[in-house]
Amino acid sequence: MIKSATLYTNQLKALKRFYGNLLELDITESTTEQFTVRVGTSYLTFKQTEQPAFYHFAINIPGNQFSMMKYWMQDRVTFNREEGRDEVYFPSFDADSMYFEDPAGNIVELIGRRKRDLFGDLTKESFLSLSEVGVVTPNVAEVGDELQDVGIPLRSGTEVDPDELNFLGRNDTFIVLVPTGRRWYFSKKTSETFPLAFTWNDTHIQIGADGKFTCSEEG
Repeated sequence: MIKSATLYTNQLKALKRFYGNLLELDITESTTEQFTVRVGTSYLTFKQTEQPAFYHFAINIPGNQFSMMKYWMQDRVTFNREEGRDEVYFPSFDADSMYFEDPAGNIVELIGRRKRDLFGDLTKESFLSLSEVGVVTPNVAEVGDELQDVGIPLRSGTEVDPDELNFLGRNDTFIVLVPTGRRWYFSKKTSETFPLAFTWNDTHIQIGADGKFTCSEEG
């Protein structure tokens, strides 16, 4: 699972208002330089930087609450569209997705897992966990090998495709590994490399501004 992820932004205040006030998620830590928001069993931190940056990440939501979530979200965001649609079903994942951008231009995906239900009203607990973190690097093959070496398996096949989108992970949690210059699905933006960090189980992984990989074990 993705325990936590750290992204960078020059829109810190706007993002704090968006996730804390608009989406009504819990802000667990806040300073003038960063804040952390709880996303179910995961934590998402934004750190202040002078340069603009944008990422793709996804959040798991219950499949049976997808329509409720979409109705709730439509008063708060403008959904991105692809070929006239504002949602899509992925048969290989048995999941429905909707996409929007936050104030920093991050491409956020909400993924309704059809085999995972949560009964009752829609609440902040309906944001279950971080589902995907996009890793953009000019060194796709190298980083893909390094992610597999620390125990994150390639979803299909044994070789990372350096020119395509690659999923590494299992169940409902994945690293989306892509080269620079690839258009993000449900977006007009093309992928760019920005520094980020995330913790997969007990392994802390960092991707530098140059797309290079480093890691360390927690504890």
